[in-house]
Amino acid sequence: MSEEVKAPESAPLRPVPLPDVDLDVERRDNGEILIRHNTPIEIAADSVPAGLARQASLQPDKPHLAERAGSERAWRMRSFSQVKRDSDAVAQWLLDNNIPAERPMMILSGNSIAHATMRYGAFAAHVPVSPVSINYSRIPGSYDRLQYVFDLVKPAVVFAEDGAAQNGALNAMDLSGVTVVSRNPDALDCDAVAYDEVLSTPVTDAVEKSITSIDPDATTAYMLTSGSTGRPKAVMQTQRMLITNLSQGWQTLGKASGWDDVLLEWLPWSHVSGAFTSMAAAIFGGTLYIDDGKPLPGLFDESIRNLREIPLKYFTNVPTGYAMLVDALEADDELRETFFSKLGMMLYGGAGLPQPVLDRLQTLAVKTTGHRIFMTTGYGATETASGCMAIYWPTDKVGVGLPMPGLTIKLVPADDRYEIRFKGPMVMSGYYAQPEKNKEIFDEEGFYKIGDTVTFIDENDPRQGLAFAGRLAEEFKLATGTWVAGGNLRAQLVKALAPAVSDAVICGENRDYVAILAWPDAKGLQKIAGKPDADAASLLDDPAVSAHIAAGLKSHNDENPGKSAQVKRLMFLTRPPDPEAHELSDKGTVNQAIAKNLRADDIDRLYADPMAANIITPDE
Repeated sequence: MSEEVKAPESAPLRPVPLPDVDLDVERRDNGEILIRHNTPIEIAADSVPAGLARQASLQPDKPHLAERAGSERAWRMRSFSQVKRDSDAVAQWLLDNNIPAERPMMILSGNSIAHATMRYGAFAAHVPVSPVSINYSRIPGSYDRLQYVFDLVKPAVVFAEDGAAQNGALNAMDLSGVTVVSRNPDALDCDAVAYDEVLSTPVTDAVEKSITSIDPDATTAYMLTSGSTGRPKAVMQTQRMLITNLSQGWQTLGKASGWDDVLLEWLPWSHVSGAFTSMAAAIFGGTLYIDDGKPLPGLFDESIRNLREIPLKYFTNVPTGYAMLVDALEADDELRETFFSKLGMMLYGGAGLPQPVLDRLQTLAVKTTGHRIFMTTGYGATETASGCMAIYWPTDKVGVGLPMPGLTIKLVPADDRYEIRFKGPMVMSGYYAQPEKNKEIFDEEGFYKIGDTVTFIDENDPRQGLAFAGRLAEEFKLATGTWVAGGNLRAQLVKALAPAVSDAVICGENRDYVAILAWPDAKGLQKIAGKPDADAASLLDDPAVSAHIAAGLKSHNDENPGKSAQVKRLMFLTRPPDPEAHELSDKGTVNQAIAKNLRADDIDRLYADPMAANIITPDE
């Protein structure tokens, strides 16, 4: 292509097939608004096992799952027919052992072919699964959460793929009446059945009969919420929820994303977004490469290695992952050429994507292909199976999108915003064993109250979508009685202070003003200070960095004059978020409530008078 590169905003988007934004908008006299997509949902399969069986019949030899294995870390592949055969053996083993539908299979494994095989087999045998974060069983000190979930769901089977790594966790459990399955049972102190023995179970026609008799409204999975107070809730998911969610996603973004082509995913399958991708590949016929990397320092190199080898139509990550990716793309032309060769869509989730990161990505895309790449995001929750809203039209506005087919949203006026609520077959019936909580979370019309607020991008044109305006649970009061929308303010500040800050904790509950604790972005600080080789810790008090923060805070305060958004102080944190204490979720986002509890001393220092030397204040 020509050496002259178009400015990203003027370059055309690489073409991708997207649906029409065809909405039914109902405005009520009380100010409530109902919005639904006019396109009927097209259900893709009766169940996940039925969808897998269809793909195994249509393309038996196509690779379905791939993971790195062995000392060379080469790709180990399993075709659709092989995954179908192995998951049928798991189903037969469960049926032979009379595992009841009331007692699930708890999965302690991370993302792996064996994990998928056990999950699909359990689905087929009508045995619910309960996948838990691998941190629950591998990080000492996390067993309290594992014990809580174990006592809550009362599993009949526990799949501990890596017995050596999970032996300590299993020793902490009372395994009476529980069958443990493991790849290496000899590494366990408890009795266990070998995974290979389960796969050797002869399959009878009982498995096919079991698949065809799946009750779409029976519980098929207990998916755990993040548990901001230390007590995760178990969402009862059904096959109807999963298939509806997968089908609406396919209609809206899946065809453009190549879910029937090649996928690369790192998000844990204990989280609904990661589980969604694995099941999408199963029922739509995609090859899923399991990415062992994570968007964390020292771990993202594995993702980069995979991206050098595997060109994708669709890429998804959290904003911190995109920040790491763009650094790698700018430094490696071969990686850049491979990454953009087929790419038609990028999705981000978990937090807002900083504009400078997006601009750098699109500049690289235009340089490589002559086109910008369609950037989207989804919105939903564990309680809605996964994302059930998305941006599916070209826009430069950041938002949460609009309903996909099959979902109705209710917008309830809340001051200058709307509380958003959900209704549709992808929405859960409730949390397991929490009847009192279940009475609180649905309104009189059966809409699920997710606890978030939104605004219209354009009040006069709903087709422009909705923007996130804050999470009710993250709102708090200053000592003056002023409410602060913490989630929305955090996103604004990370953007205003870019590229210096990777994330922040918004403080001020029962205090006179808002102040923040911030985690530094090492590369951002190096760029601001003009010291590319400097250690991040040495740059926290660099004059250029302090000036950048002070100016950013002033700019934010000037643009947001209300007391609820005025930020008076910032202090950098030197200790990263602690995943062992659940301060950092599996998807790389900071849990604000846990962070405040863990860093109470830092908050006291932030507000101390006289003010400490490492506190930065806005320019006057």
